[in-house]
Amino acid sequence: MSNQQATNDIDQLLPKNYDPKAAESKWYRYWMEKQFFKAERDPEKQPFTIVIPPPNVTGKLHLGHALDTTLQDIITRTKRMQGYSTLFLPGMDHAGIATQARVEATLREEGISRHDLGREKFLEKVWEWKHIYAEHIREQWEKLGLALDYSRERFTMDEGLSRAVREVFVRLYEKGLIYRGNRIINWDPAARTALSDIEVIYKEVKGALHHMRYPLADGSGYIEVATTRPETMLGDTAVAVHPEDERYKHLVGKTVILPLVGREIPIVADDYVDPEFGSGAVKITPAHDPNDFELGQRHNLPQIVVMDESGTMNENAAGYQGLDRFECRKQIIKDLTEQGVMFKIEEHIHQVGHSERSDAVVEPYLSTQWFVKMQPLADAAIANAYSEESVKFVPDRFKTNYLRWIENIRDWCISRQLWWGHRIPAWYCQDCGETIVSREDVGECPHCHSHQLQQDADVLDTWFSSALWPFSTLGWPDETEDMKYFYPTNVLVTGYDIIFFWVARMIFSGLEFTGKNPFETVLIHGIIRDSEGRKMSKSLGNGVDPMEVIEKYGADALRFTLATGNSPGNDQRFYWEKVEANRNFANKIWNASRFALMNMADFRYEDIDLSGELSTPDKWILSRLQATIKDATRLMDQFEFGEAGRVLYNFIWDDLCDWYIEMAKLPLYGTDAAAKKTTQSVLVTVLDQTLRLLHPFMPYMTEEIWQALPHEGESITVAKWPTVKEEWLFPEAEAEMNLLVEVIRNVRNIRAEVNVPMSKKIELLIKPGDQATSERLKRGEEYLIRFCNPERLEISEQLQTPDKAMSAVVAGAELFLPLAGLIDLEQEIKRLEKELSTLHGEVERIEKKLNNPGFMAKAPEKVVAEERAKMEGYMEKRDKVLARLTELKGE
Repeated sequence: MSNQQATNDIDQLLPKNYDPKAAESKWYRYWMEKQFFKAERDPEKQPFTIVIPPPNVTGKLHLGHALDTTLQDIITRTKRMQGYSTLFLPGMDHAGIATQARVEATLREEGISRHDLGREKFLEKVWEWKHIYAEHIREQWEKLGLALDYSRERFTMDEGLSRAVREVFVRLYEKGLIYRGNRIINWDPAARTALSDIEVIYKEVKGALHHMRYPLADGSGYIEVATTRPETMLGDTAVAVHPEDERYKHLVGKTVILPLVGREIPIVADDYVDPEFGSGAVKITPAHDPNDFELGQRHNLPQIVVMDESGTMNENAAGYQGLDRFECRKQIIKDLTEQGVMFKIEEHIHQVGHSERSDAVVEPYLSTQWFVKMQPLADAAIANAYSEESVKFVPDRFKTNYLRWIENIRDWCISRQLWWGHRIPAWYCQDCGETIVSREDVGECPHCHSHQLQQDADVLDTWFSSALWPFSTLGWPDETEDMKYFYPTNVLVTGYDIIFFWVARMIFSGLEFTGKNPFETVLIHGIIRDSEGRKMSKSLGNGVDPMEVIEKYGADALRFTLATGNSPGNDQRFYWEKVEANRNFANKIWNASRFALMNMADFRYEDIDLSGELSTPDKWILSRLQATIKDATRLMDQFEFGEAGRVLYNFIWDDLCDWYIEMAKLPLYGTDAAAKKTTQSVLVTVLDQTLRLLHPFMPYMTEEIWQALPHEGESITVAKWPTVKEEWLFPEAEAEMNLLVEVIRNVRNIRAEVNVPMSKKIELLIKPGDQATSERLKRGEEYLIRFCNPERLEISEQLQTPDKAMSAVVAGAELFLPLAGLIDLEQEIKRLEKELSTLHGEVERIEKKLNNPGFMAKAPEKVVAEERAKMEGYMEKRDKVLARLTELKGE
């Protein structure tokens, strides 16, 4: 066969350049047709389950989703190859507040509101939205190459999960763990709904502390109070002091006149008050502050709500009705200042709660809501956390964060004033006032048999249904076959930002309703920041669309970048340059595989034969492969994907491509048919095993290459994971090869230092330190000749050291390259002296700049650091040039 014919045949199998788009489309379709990702309940296999953290149907996936799902896919693909019956279960979250807000925003663009449509028609619009964006998400999952079992895809509001939600609600209600009460909750005036504590984001805000004098009703003076929210004073129902505060003991039991309102309110004593803070007296607004609410309960104080659900002052706000809460604040400050009641305003930096969804300032608000009594659930989770069955956190430092939160947990407000979500399964009888909580819809009151029933209009917090995700997706509350086989799940992969939102709640729920932890391990990753370390956001315009990255560089390059970007639990920065470098890494593997195929001719899988005589490079690469398999497997099992990726990268780029393939050219291009066949067998074997190790990271490219190579089996995705073969460990060959590599590298370095190209013949003299080293070097002479290109090669323990030579020391030997045949000594000294002068000048120039007070005062810190780094670089080069000059001059 001619070389041209061989090239044409290779181009049919592996084109000259890898085309990610063609490969991604072809192989994902193939995997789906073959149903490789469809999980089977195989009693002969151990199950391995990951349920995808369900993305919200609010829009398209971002880079954080790409990271999260890539890590899960890597784990799933690895476990499938290791022989587990794997289930990677897909699904999506209805995301109550977020999705409703997005749909309402689109309606506003049409000039209508949800109230114009009514509940039923509005929900139809939201379902339309869900179907559109669910399809977008599936397309993105496919682009990323996720090995998902779509036959088991779930949605938090599908029929089965809705039944699970009702079952949980009813069971908790029947146990007395769900109750309805009038309490202070976090209120989002923009979304007009309650929020749980962990949906509130606290931001540092520059506010003010307003000092006021409330006059005593008996005219005997006044008492000083201070507040950051003057508008709430309209709902004050007391002033509180500490019972042991000598300044106020005589005032306890008296009343003050509430300014602007004229209402008399009592002065009460309570241990809650800190006598050291401010004046030691605080205004009490039970309907607008959680601590005041508790104090009000203790003292039977009235609860006066002074604003409505939109944050507008209501009929209880005296003459301020109709004003927005912040406009009311300005007006009250003005009025109280004019009246002399407000006598001081001082700047005050404090933490202010904002809605995680709308970013509106959260209002503590007295409202009737549904709550979960968390302490009994937390107690069970805490006991479990200290047991041998505890969920393992990776890294384990996050378990401390988890425990700290559950040990200080508060009741969970689960009702939301929305239309999109799981409607609360509670009905109120309009005739007898009874509340009926039921698994099924209720048409008749079981107490008075009235048919005048009204279902609670609120829906449940999104996280209520998400908390059931690991087992509701497998068919609970039914004891399905999937539930028996695939539960508990094995690994949950998620970001540290939702440990409290989601991870903790899944653990509570799993223990309560299944008696088991929902997963064995929680793998925590950080967030992806931009190249400057900033959080990606719409406001900064620094977000990166993963689909754009895939379009430009392919899914494999993106996946490898995300998976190897950092260690578990830590944030990582996104650099386009890294994606490009990993695309180049993929190209390196592609080109190495093309080289292998070009030297295979009619070589088939059945022709692989490693029983013949193996050369030192053959033994070395097989031995290095075993070490790589061992290290990569260990690191993958420990979720150290960054380190596993580094091990594979180094093995493929350095050992396989830069060394073995280059050395393999000798037998492949030679005349010894047996040596050629052995080398072909080694090359195919090493490529096959390496591609398998790399497959979880780069599924598309590895499949494309693997299918082109001589192979056995339908797909690399269901091929067996490599295991260490003891018979392929060759420590002596590794030592011998390492010596040869070290010699070749040093010779190349010396050539580079004195600008001698590889094409120029040189004299290479090697003085081994012992006979064993001498024998190793002599066995490798053909490689030293091939890669060092010496005109004369001498290896001798009795070698006479030449007078003037470039030298290097390797393990067990000294290398000498006599200068006479290497360079023109005079010309080289002149060149180095000129370079030295230039480097002196650069160092002096930067020193002057750094010693200039004007430059140091005005230059940004980054610029100064860059100049220092430049100077260090020039100084290092200068030292090397000086050393080389000294050596050449024989000084």
